[in-house]
This record gives sequence, structure tokens and C-alpha cells, in this order.
Amino acid sequence: MSDEELPSGWEKRLSRSTGQAYYLNIFTKESQWEKPEKPAEPGRASGGPESIQCSHLLVKHVGSRRPSSWREEKITRSKDQALDEVKAYREQINSGKASFAELATKYSDCSSAKRGGDLGLFPLGVMQKPFETAAFALKVGELSEPVYTDSGVHIILRTA
Repeated sequence: MSDEELPSGWEKRLSRSTGQAYYLNIFTKESQWEKPEKPAEPGRASGGPESIQCSHLLVKHVGSRRPSSWREEKITRSKDQALDEVKAYREQINSGKASFAELATKYSDCSSAKRGGDLGLFPLGVMQKPFETAAFALKVGELSEPVYTDSGVHIILRTA
């Protein structure tokens, strides 16, 4: 409708009643008069949290962007092996055999392992997109299915 640069997920429209320009979030179908500053988020209607807190357990594989960690200098497991490990950890957590923090402390390939996987509070826009999308979709206390990012395979626990 115009040459105006908009963040992704937004369209500029004209109000039929006033002729005034407004902006439509193509995911949530919500509109606003002010020009948007950030890309539209799928499935995050206004009123959703700006920041959340999560813990995660990361299992890297040979295709990870940095295939080494505090646990292993050179990671050689395949992506499928990483997924199998994550599924096994998820099963242990769901069955009550181990706590999330216990497993993350022992087995996560992220430096957050020393905090039981706790990533602290983080806002939209700082985590890799697949991680962020999964994390913001969780309810507090909910555990994700396996999530793939450039870093490896994660399970995420939303804590706040």
C-alpha cells in the first residue's frame, strides 16, 4: 500500500470510515494506529508476556554450530542420537525418575547447566527463533517437546 518499511508480519491499511492509515498484525489480526516497531509474533496476541523465564537442556550434535561444550571438547553424536538423548531425558522428567534441574546439571551442553539449565528472564527477540517460539508458547510449569535450533536439540521448561 506504500513504500513505507514495516517490520515483518505487519500490513498498512486505510480505515474505510476515517481514511486514516492503520497497521494490521497479519498473525493475530489485531490492528493499531501507531506504526509498529517490532516484527509481529505469530500466536502472541497483545497482553502476552514481554519476558519469560525458562530452563533448558541442550544436547549438541556434530551438525551444531559449535560442536563442543563444557562436557565434551569434540561432539561426535549425530542429530538422531541427540534427539534420542533428549527424548530419554524428557521421559525421565515426565515419569518422575529425575528432576529437570538434575538432568540439565549433568547432561546439558550449555553453560547454563551449572544453574540447572536456568536461562533467567529473557524478552522476545533474543533467543533463536525456534527456541523463542516454543518457549513463549509454553505455560508456566510446562515442558516442551524436542526443539531444534542451530545450537542443537533442546527441551525447555517454562518457569515464569
